[in-house]
Amino acid sequence: MEAHEIHEFADQMKESAEGGESLKVISLAISILAVLVALVTVSGHRSHTEAILMQSRAADQWNEYQAQKIRMNNLSVTVDLMTLQPSLSPAAVAKREEYKAHIQKWKANLAKEQQVAENYEHECEHAERKALRYDLGEALIQIAVVLSSITLFTRNRAYFLLGLGIGAVGILVAASVLLVH
Repeated sequence: MEAHEIHEFADQMKESAEGGESLKVISLAISILAVLVALVTVSGHRSHTEAILMQSRAADQWNEYQAQKIRMNNLSVTVDLMTLQPSLSPAAVAKREEYKAHIQKWKANLAKEQQVAENYEHECEHAERKALRYDLGEALIQIAVVLSSITLFTRNRAYFLLGLGIGAVGILVAASVLLVH
């Protein structure tokens, strides 16, 4: 090996040592981004699950509302038919009044049942809005991981900086869940 080859080899070793330090930083950043992707993914899945549960509860509540409304309407028809009878015994009149009291009670209950069902629907919509932000944040952070990884192959820091920028936007989008009302 000639002297100038040894000198070139020594220069290459210095450059790779300096580059190795920056590659460690890039690798650490990629690892941190990967952890953030995992956290945002889990949070997104939880929000999707919450939305599904709220949707199920709302459907159950609306079914309860419908069942009570049907019972009330059936009893209203019975009361109407009793009123059409030419002569009612005192027991039948008392029963009709009892039925009317049930109808009034059910009307009040129906309003409560409807309000509960609407609350579940609002909670479902809220969970869906949160999940949407988590999903977008997750996608952006995953893109950041890929772009930053390209830096390891190309040694072009522009990919790393672009990846960090997109990752920061992804983190902000995922964190914006705290602003969803």
